[in-house]
Amino acid sequence: MKKSMNDDRQKSRFDQKNNKNTVFLPMSKNEMNAQGIDQCDFILVTGDAYVDHPSFGAAIIGRVLQSRGFAVGVIAQPNWRENADFKKLGVPRLGFLVTAGNLDSMVNHFTVNKKRRHEDVYAPGGKAGLRPDRATIVYCGKIRELYGDIPLIIGGIEASLRRFAHYDYWQEKVRRPILFDSRADLLVYGMGELAMIEIAQGLEAGIPVDQLTHIKGTAVIQKEADVNDGVVLPATEAVMTHPMAYAKATALIYQSNNAHDPKTYFQQSGNRYLCQNPPQLPLSQEAFDDLYDLPFTYNWHPAYDELGGIPGLEEVKFSITANRGCYGNCTFCALAIHQGKYVQMRSWESIVREASRMTKDPDFKGYIHDIGGPTANFSHLACKKQETRGYCSNRECLAPEPCKSIDPSHKLYLETLRAVRKLPGIKKVFIRSGIRYDYMALDKDKTFFKELVEYHISGQLRVAPEHVSDEVLRHMGKPAFKVYEKFARDFKQIDHQLGKNQFILPYFITGHPGCTLQEAIKLAEYIRDMGFFPEQVQDFYPTPGSVATAMYYTGINPLTLEVVYVPKGREKNMQRALVQYQKRDNYLLVYEALTKAYREDLIGSGKKALIPEKVKSSNRQNPQAKKVSSSQSVQAKQSKINQKDKSRGKNGKKINRIH
Repeated sequence: MKKSMNDDRQKSRFDQKNNKNTVFLPMSKNEMNAQGIDQCDFILVTGDAYVDHPSFGAAIIGRVLQSRGFAVGVIAQPNWRENADFKKLGVPRLGFLVTAGNLDSMVNHFTVNKKRRHEDVYAPGGKAGLRPDRATIVYCGKIRELYGDIPLIIGGIEASLRRFAHYDYWQEKVRRPILFDSRADLLVYGMGELAMIEIAQGLEAGIPVDQLTHIKGTAVIQKEADVNDGVVLPATEAVMTHPMAYAKATALIYQSNNAHDPKTYFQQSGNRYLCQNPPQLPLSQEAFDDLYDLPFTYNWHPAYDELGGIPGLEEVKFSITANRGCYGNCTFCALAIHQGKYVQMRSWESIVREASRMTKDPDFKGYIHDIGGPTANFSHLACKKQETRGYCSNRECLAPEPCKSIDPSHKLYLETLRAVRKLPGIKKVFIRSGIRYDYMALDKDKTFFKELVEYHISGQLRVAPEHVSDEVLRHMGKPAFKVYEKFARDFKQIDHQLGKNQFILPYFITGHPGCTLQEAIKLAEYIRDMGFFPEQVQDFYPTPGSVATAMYYTGINPLTLEVVYVPKGREKNMQRALVQYQKRDNYLLVYEALTKAYREDLIGSGKKALIPEKVKSSNRQNPQAKKVSSSQSVQAKQSKINQKDKSRGKNGKKINRIH
């Protein structure tokens, strides 16, 4: 029925790794026939175009299953308004797998201002509109309509970060766990290779999908739950109604991805329960290496050749994923509950093999764009304790102060970079993933710092202090700004010693929870004194799953339960405009912000002024704030506003805590 299916089932997972004549997973009946496949075991439906590269989650899952002997077909960006695309590969023998793609489909479609994007880098020619909003739910609905109770498994970033009741920024409401709306049987969260293998083996063994309820790394819906044997979250109905209940649920979820502290998490929704099983243990280094020995073609499917290709591949084609996981735990990032805090790195031999393969690509010009991951310079566990006990539940590894147990060595990463630099055909190896400068500062051996500056940047080093206010940084889960300032001084010194003329390009986030107008102005003043202006500004985007999104929705910091000031609406726009105060289009918003904050001392012709006093009368608004005549008066009024801001939460309104 399938080519060598039964013979291959129990073979080593990577028998195909030396196959030089790799073909794509089939996207049509003709391709199935050419590969000797009468019926797919699994059909993988994805919101991205099919790119057979390990930076695309669908490609990894497809290749992992194939390496275990399962026949996998791909339906990429199907037309959800009709049935034909969902039928073109026939009925899968074991089930459908659904992912929205590399991004949450709503983030893919909308800017932070909720305007439709005009481009989709994961679609042919960058064309927008080839996937639906809430793609996971829509695809599952179509599959249920056409195939009834066939096993249906969802995964990927959209499903993973929406697995519990979650705030949806685009509807401005809390939605129930995505399993309920998708009507799927199983949800695979996090990095799903091991869970998906167990599911596939269970289905192959004839176990009904509704009995596969205890696989690690999955979530299911149950009518009854033994809530005495796990962690019970506030119910969906409670988090929809009460901000404090949502905040407390978020704090519990934040601890839900610790594989060395295995607990089941329950959240009631109506008369049923979302049950999240404990996470899978992280891959061993050998298994992690093996993923990148799978027979990827490292290209988009030929069906897209005449459609302009897939722009998203260009960003990663000559980049190497070296690690996964992150214990940095910035609150605006959801990695802690997706990939987890347990950092693992591929061996340098595996990375060298991938780099060597790149040198044989006809498009390769000698430049590797990145060797990194969520955080480039994390190459091992934060400390020895994590090997058996996982991460701490009562403190963070790096912020607000670094843990004394942390291992700051960059030796493994440095050895890898050196090995790749020596390869024939390699001209330059860049590092473009995020660098944790606070982690670098802990390493007393400055060799990595020196080699970073000497070999791995091109004119500028991008780092992300995110803000200059320690209060804002505290709510971001970032170190105090003085840590960045010391790093910048050290960089300048090393750069000078090497006889180079490079500089740091800092990234900042505007409108983050905890940021008042006064603190936004402080950031604008820093940019003024910096002497150059950022071309791009990251306005805080409340995406599913992050702690900062919970702050945005509730006005409460879930990790401390303190009230947090949340800029929204016009004030959020003001904070963004302040960072690019030099732009003519931002003048009125900046003028309004400065007068509202009693900072007219920054309006005028002086050296410290952000904007000039005079504008054309036809364009000028009429600020209601009074003029301030002295710096003492300005400081007094600022202090008063600061106290007022910090006592208020969501939308500037006082919050009554619910215990």
